[in-house]
Amino acid sequence: MYRQVLVLAVFAALLCGFPASCARNLNYRPIIGILAQENLEDDPHAQGSSYIAASYVKHLESAGARVVPIRINRTKEEYEKLFNAINGLLLPGGNVDIEKSQFTRAAKVFYELAIKANDASDYFPIWGTCQGFQQLTVLTSNKNLLTLTDTKAVALPLTFSPGAQKSRLFKKFPKDVLQSLAEENITSNFHSWSLSMQNYSSNAKLKRFYRVLTTNTDGKKEFISTMEAYRYPFYAVQWHPEKSPFEWIEKAGMVHTLSAIKATFYTAHFFVSEAMKNHHRFSSQSEEEKALIYNYQPIFKGLNSIFLQNYYFD
Repeated sequence: MYRQVLVLAVFAALLCGFPASCARNLNYRPIIGILAQENLEDDPHAQGSSYIAASYVKHLESAGARVVPIRINRTKEEYEKLFNAINGLLLPGGNVDIEKSQFTRAAKVFYELAIKANDASDYFPIWGTCQGFQQLTVLTSNKNLLTLTDTKAVALPLTFSPGAQKSRLFKKFPKDVLQSLAEENITSNFHSWSLSMQNYSSNAKLKRFYRVLTTNTDGKKEFISTMEAYRYPFYAVQWHPEKSPFEWIEKAGMVHTLSAIKATFYTAHFFVSEAMKNHHRFSSQSEEEKALIYNYQPIFKGLNSIFLQNYYFD
């Protein structure tokens, strides 16, 4: 039995990029925080003041993580306490002001705590999707450098930068998945704003902080679609890996092919494996139980909604 457990631990360590000697130091009960954001004004199902799309929760759970919702309008002290209990942070897509919203205020607190923690050898990963990608660029550069692109509902292949397939994010992806990402229209884009290569290249803070892994174009402007930080376990995608298996609106840009689903799994698996390198924990089991997303019920919004289900919070 011990030998079987050890083999599984070694296998998991190899998948997440750690040497086998570190296998026993991984946290196999990771809890990842997802930051809520202000409700959409035109959401007829909205309750309370904020929401999290359930697809992000399912995305992380599918790779072996549990989720804690991070509510907006909380004190800095509350955020600090929660930071020390979770093992990673996901900044989701959405539609809020990424300079003045409560989403931005909370994201800034966690971003600064993560910088400080990682500088002290406390490994804490952050993942940003779409709006989360954009939010990270603002937090790093202290500027909004986004530009309009024609990418509101379109699926695209990724253009890999030289050496990107050896990056932390992509190096454990199977060759067939990398090939599908590079050749097939399987990355769902639902954004009007992007970080252009031109704006990235002209900003010293962004260039020093992030490595560009993939780009795309709307036919006129080249923009960054995937990036990772050089010194920190921070990752950002302008596309939506969570939509392929968990959102079902019939709309341009939505892709449910086998290769798209497979790519989704490997993105989730990668980030959860990063969270396994963190050892934060709640002070007690009862505190952990009170914080988990299982205490809330998602609301079914209908097949014509961009989000099939949402969690709502006061």
